[in-house]
Amino acid sequence: MEILKYSFEGEGMTRVFENEKWMVGIKNWKPMNDIANINNLERHNETDELFILLKGRCTLLFANETENGLKIEAVEMEPLKVYNIPRTLWHNTVTEHDTKLALIEDSSTGSANSDNLDLTAEQIAQVHALLGR
Repeated sequence: MEILKYSFEGEGMTRVFENEKWMVGIKNWKPMNDIANINNLERHNETDELFILLKGRCTLLFANETENGLKIEAVEMEPLKVYNIPRTLWHNTVTEHDTKLALIEDSSTGSANSDNLDLTAEQIAQVHALLGR
């Protein structure tokens, strides 16, 4: 038996380790997570998701549904801290070219138990204003 190691240097996210209970992924910058292209949020209806900023810059967008519509907020990630996205919370990551994140979630998390929400032009403008970009 030996110790295994995993890495990923491409664009976007890949699961580098997975078993029947949980998975670890590496998420790098990709065009759809750039501030210029952010246009949606996602939520996982059955499971939490954890993010750790390894390098670069990442802002976690998150939104709660209220009587007045979607309330969008943002948290600038700090390196090497663990951020928990509770199940059913709308979220997305805004990254820059040198960003690298680790993510951990239940191995059952996928499109069958997750939703995507396209943002309106007004909500996208709100995101840009919120991030000051």
